[in-house]
Amino acid sequence: MVQYVKAFLVAAAVLTTAAGAVQAQNYPTKPVKIIVPFGAGGPADIYARAIAQRLSEPLGQQVIVEDRPGAGSALGTDVAAKSAADGYTLLMISNTHTINETLNPKLPYNLLRDFAPITQVNVMPNVLVVSPSLPVNSVKELIELAKSKPGKLNYASSGPGTPYHLAAELFKAMTQTFIVHIPHKASGEARASVLGGQVEMMFDSLPTTVQQIKSGKMKGLAITSTKRSPLLPDVPTVAEAGVPGYEADLWLGLVAPAATPAAIINRLHDETVKILQRPDVRASFIQQGTEPIGSTPAQFAAMLKTDVERWGKVVKFSGARVE
Repeated sequence: MVQYVKAFLVAAAVLTTAAGAVQAQNYPTKPVKIIVPFGAGGPADIYARAIAQRLSEPLGQQVIVEDRPGAGSALGTDVAAKSAADGYTLLMISNTHTINETLNPKLPYNLLRDFAPITQVNVMPNVLVVSPSLPVNSVKELIELAKSKPGKLNYASSGPGTPYHLAAELFKAMTQTFIVHIPHKASGEARASVLGGQVEMMFDSLPTTVQQIKSGKMKGLAITSTKRSPLLPDVPTVAEAGVPGYEADLWLGLVAPAATPAAIINRLHDETVKILQRPDVRASFIQQGTEPIGSTPAQFAAMLKTDVERWGKVVKFSGARVE
């Protein structure tokens, strides 16, 4: 009996693999959709569209970007997790997803279980920005002001558990300061609060704030990566500015529902990496303050596991939670 069961399982696996290979051979026969579980105009939306536009040609089908923000990225992510595993629905993810694994134990999906990694798209630094009206011009001066007025300074974010929120919580923990969190519904709203002087500071992505910094509408105090950005060469890293060991970059990546055939995952990976390696694309990304990556599915899977563990520790010691 055991031998019959084993034979049946082997036969089923062979049939499943064969069906997946046939499906992949004909793929795609209709438009492909990339779900962005964040608001329009943010980094995920911008880079998803940059890839979708160029991916249409090698796939021979239109690649559509669909913004489905809400519930701290959980709304659009859940839609993607429950979509057919046929390569026609992809998802753009970020640090928000690895943070949410610890921050929100009631998620209707599990990132590492329910998705198949395709590739890490890029990595970009955040930047610590303050309102021009705030009388500080360095991280050291900001820390001194925050310590002299505990609970009087505020920082904006695009919502609880977002990379911008956790970047600030990590900063607070490492500098032993008490700065009040003012969550917003989207990064654009948070940015507007700092630009308008309603909130004193925030951690924001470099590509979306560099022009405001250069124009003087915001003061950029420090970069969150381990090295300075060529876009703002005079702005030090947070570590250089007096918080050794600090790092809180933002990254983006593509995934598909977990049971998507490996042949389709590999096809999507290969075509996406070719796009990321194009000289014009690389130049465009770097000019915007982001570095294209193009990792293998296995490398991206390992990175996701490590990132879940890393931000899980930050969530726990910061006391951050879904509100």
